[in-house]
Amino acid sequence: MRHGDPDANDTNNVDERTGDTMKKMWQLAGMVGAGLATSQAALADWAYNLQPPASPIAQHVFDLHNLIMLVCLGIFIVVFGAMFWSLIKHRKAAGHQAAHFHENTTIEVIWTVIPFLILMGMAYPAAKVVIDMKDTSNPDLTIKVTGYQWKWGYDYLNEGVSFYSNLSTPREQIVNAQPKGEHYLLEVDEPMVVPVGKRVRLLITANDVLHAWWVPALGAKQDAIPGFIRDTWFTADKIGTFRGQCVELCGKDHGFMPIVVEVVSEEDYAKWVASKKGGAQVAAAAEPVAEQAPSAEVAVEQGAADAAAPAAQ
Repeated sequence: MRHGDPDANDTNNVDERTGDTMKKMWQLAGMVGAGLATSQAALADWAYNLQPPASPIAQHVFDLHNLIMLVCLGIFIVVFGAMFWSLIKHRKAAGHQAAHFHENTTIEVIWTVIPFLILMGMAYPAAKVVIDMKDTSNPDLTIKVTGYQWKWGYDYLNEGVSFYSNLSTPREQIVNAQPKGEHYLLEVDEPMVVPVGKRVRLLITANDVLHAWWVPALGAKQDAIPGFIRDTWFTADKIGTFRGQCVELCGKDHGFMPIVVEVVSEEDYAKWVASKKGGAQVAAAAEPVAEQAPSAEVAVEQGAADAAAPAAQ
């Protein structure tokens, strides 16, 4: 090219602008990556992330999720950065001539070994979390959870407490006759109650069709299969109310099977168990009385018969 050639000057200007643009892109990607890496705790408050974890196993799942997302982000930046850099820097308008070759053993080894190492690096922490999720040994409390169409049944095997949990959202809200409540379709008449800091084992099954018990904040999710017992566990590390849903399509009212877990102190849990047992004893004592007490019609007939007996004599 001749000195002062306008085409050469244009090419140089385009290359300079391209270099500035690529530098800004890499800087922006670095800022995003650094921000994600340094704000793991704040990520849970973002509406598009997982719920804030409320148990150790949920925290492990949350950390694994963020780690894998950062790895995917790094791969995305490297792969697409190299692709766009190649497209811009080696375009025909810049005077670049395409190279002609059929194979390169070194490159083939590199692009095979590097993905393998990345996958192994991702598999190790994932395997640790999965193994931890499956370890249901040494529970402090065992609860049998049974899925029905369309409600949940809870049996506290250590406490002798049993009850059903049904959707409590008013029908008027469902048919749009009233404004939706804060916990629309995520509220029940009888929540599961567990003590904070205790290892809770769930024995999960179903009475009719497939269901799935899932409370994201507690990191507990397991399919409920008729005729089979599946188990999972959690240890809630904070007091509060945590909500979930059935996540297995189980029929026309699948969306009306919420799950509510109330985590309370040990003292409040003991009071709750006592109240549930007391209510059950009162109900059990009332049944024989109800069976022995005659109905109103029988009482009237009996009275009439008693009044007619002396007259007949």
